[in-house]
Amino acid sequence: MEPTTTEDIAEIRRSVAALCERFGNEYWRELDRERKYPSDFVNAMTQSGFLGVLVPEAYGGVGQGLVVAANILEEVHACGANAAAIHAQMYTMGTLLRHGSAAQKEMWLPKIATGEIRLQAFGVTEPAAGTDTTSIRTTAERRGDTYVINGQKVWTSRAEHSDLMILLARTTRKEDVVRRSEGLSVFLVDMKKALGNGMTIKPIRAMINHSTTEVFFDDLEIPADCLIGEEGRGFRYILDGMNAERILIAAECIGDATWFTRKSTSYANERVVFGRPIGKNQGVQFPIARAHAEAAAARLMVYQAAHLFDAGEPCAAEANMAKLLASEASWKAADTCLQTHGGFGFAEEYDVERKFRETRLYQVAPISTNLILSYIGEHVLGMPRSY
Repeated sequence: MEPTTTEDIAEIRRSVAALCERFGNEYWRELDRERKYPSDFVNAMTQSGFLGVLVPEAYGGVGQGLVVAANILEEVHACGANAAAIHAQMYTMGTLLRHGSAAQKEMWLPKIATGEIRLQAFGVTEPAAGTDTTSIRTTAERRGDTYVINGQKVWTSRAEHSDLMILLARTTRKEDVVRRSEGLSVFLVDMKKALGNGMTIKPIRAMINHSTTEVFFDDLEIPADCLIGEEGRGFRYILDGMNAERILIAAECIGDATWFTRKSTSYANERVVFGRPIGKNQGVQFPIARAHAEAAAARLMVYQAAHLFDAGEPCAAEANMAKLLASEASWKAADTCLQTHGGFGFAEEYDVERKFRETRLYQVAPISTNLILSYIGEHVLGMPRSY
């Protein structure tokens, strides 16, 4: 496909906004209230081709890169919706497209592009390891033409609504490898076949409606051809998915910041106290202006990282900084929005409290703020490892 122009991206964003108008605030309030998965929204995004944006045209997708995907997710959040139910299908492409076999791509990508199959589960985090990914304990033992999986994953969102999972497991014991990043392998798991045959899923009820779960593996057998790339090199492969994840989550945060600032500005202009709009008071006006400026600056880093990813250039530093800056900008905008609304910010009907809770997540996931600072200190600035 030809490179996408500024006008192309603007048209894509207009299309996303039009779709989101069909799923207004009451739709998201009800889902949040009942802790339901947004199936209708996901189906609409799929049918419109937005979830196949990264799938190459040869496999029935749109054949675009992360820049376009980031714009799609940013616009979803700027409209007040939530892309948590769909973003994994985009960022897991970083692992499958770059390292999957021709047979794997031929089998799955056309079905992902049409929506027949959902690739929405990313099985990496574990209870004992957290973000120390090289210390995971889930094992995959090769036995003839199969691998046998044993272990547990946690915070595996959308597992109950996904057909495929990108799974990271240990194929060599940690004590038998030279470097911490060795001995890990990536698998593409057919969850429909696995469920009840060695895999069980347990929902986790959380502060936000994120459809997150624990996943347990008890002698789950999967075909050996589910292995993505070479055995033992999975940590390097998964980094492509992680960098894409951080960039796309950062784009969502910019969308959240836009929504909060629009909401703050509108309310500050309309709300009259002591005979004047509260937005006339610098104590209200200046925090909103600062939130806008910080989000605009963070957005530059988000799209710099996305352009580097699409060009196949190293982008770990930029992806991490984008996620750090964007998540902090969205949280600042959220706090400002709640403060601007005062007591009404806590009322469900204003949607501020829902979005406030949702954007708070990104100070913690997919990687915490302090770990990003540790990465920058060590790998960008050359200081000693701090942990």
